[in-house]
Amino acid sequence: MKNNFIAQIQNLSLDFKGKKLFKNLNFNILENKSTALLGSSGVGKSTLLRCIADLEIENITDGKIILKEGTNIAWLSQENSLFPWLSILDNVQLYHHLKGTKTNQTLQKAEELLSQVNMSDHLNKKTYELSGGQKQRVALARTLMQDANLILMDEPFSALDAITKMQLQDLTCHLLKDKTVVLVTHDPQEAIKLANHIYILKNQPVVFEEVASLQGALPHQLSNEKLWNLQEELISKLQEQNKESQI
Repeated sequence: MKNNFIAQIQNLSLDFKGKKLFKNLNFNILENKSTALLGSSGVGKSTLLRCIADLEIENITDGKIILKEGTNIAWLSQENSLFPWLSILDNVQLYHHLKGTKTNQTLQKAEELLSQVNMSDHLNKKTYELSGGQKQRVALARTLMQDANLILMDEPFSALDAITKMQLQDLTCHLLKDKTVVLVTHDPQEAIKLANHIYILKNQPVVFEEVASLQGALPHQLSNEKLWNLQEELISKLQEQNKESQI
């Protein structure tokens, strides 16, 4: 495996609900880069994340996914999956809570991470008292607690209002700057802002189209003409894809 790949998907075939979702799919994930996957609903974006996380074994009919040695995976999704009967601190320490391995060190680290996501003033609240944005901040802290180097993000900001979404996008970008990220999104602007490489998934079986490879530090700003035009191109491609899926 080349050193710049953290994961290689080789000849992957997968059947889902009677359909051939992937057939001999090959795709590489670059280490220490952010990759965005765009595409219509049901095309297979989230399923691909689940394959990388080794959660779709029963549906894979052929092929394999090779992870670079030492790769650990964490997942951040739209559903924050916080446990309402646990404190915010125990939600962040979830792995250690379940394993019975909580220590003063894990508690201190959880507090530090909650400070990084601007949640120190809410430590004594129950999860049901938190707003959607606050819950995602806690979920982000829990993700960071895992010390993973490959972060799979499945529409993590789609349920948030516009201002909260922008704030959390910037915060996530800052805190995950040294990680490898694979982001599933329906939002072309989000893909441009948060990714180095942007792909559109289309057809079934799925094929990949690399639409952009972007330079510069993340998050990208859409204030320049080049990125604004890219957003229009992505919107156009997604609209055409939706038309074809309705035929």
